Amino acid sequence: MNQHKTIAVIGGTGKAGKYLVQQLLKNGYTVNALVRTPENFAPSHPALSIVKGDIQNIAAIQKILKGCNAVLSTLGQTQGEPLISALAATNILAVMKEYGIKRYIFVCGMNIDVPGDNKNAANIAKSDWMRNNFPAVVADKQRAYEIVAASVVDWTMVRVPMIVQSDEKNGVTNSLQDCPGESINTSDLADFLISQIDDKRYIRKSPFAAGA
Repeated sequence: MNQHKTIAVIGGTGKAGKYLVQQLLKNGYTVNALVRTPENFAPSHPALSIVKGDIQNIAAIQKILKGCNAVLSTLGQTQGEPLISALAATNILAVMKEYGIKRYIFVCGMNIDVPGDNKNAANIAKSDWMRNNFPAVVADKQRAYEIVAASVVDWTMVRVPMIVQSDEKNGVTNSLQDCPGESINTSDLADFLISQIDDKRYIRKSPFAAGA
């Protein structure tokens, strides 16, 4: 239990974010969540604070990060909206520096490449398909990784395959070289992200995480 830790969550209304917020609260954390539409955010809890705003609003980011021990982001790209990944990384890191926060954990797709990857042929093909069909989105997410990797914070980029919304827990398999599975349940992903708050194995690394 971690009643004395406060976690900022970016993307708390998304498919993965809702499970993350619920599991953090269940595990005894205090949660500050940045959401664009609070009226669509169902969870209500005495340890949950909701701030209306988006990742472009520095004042909103300052409000949810103040007093936090770590930042967790499950922010995704909404089709048809301006690219946000690189901007999010820049703004979050700026406020983390302002408040002296060191731990930053964020989620992205398995198609983002980092040094040391050794993807199999099938996963290379999937990554190539994403680049060919969504070049701007992939480039923006790749740039976000580069921005975070160049920072001084204790970051972890969790790369995942298809996210399946489910309460079922099957466990998580990890690798630093290739994605070890086809999908990951939202409940398992939430548990893995929370485990990384204090786990030092993947600091400044980019593990793949898939369902066991």
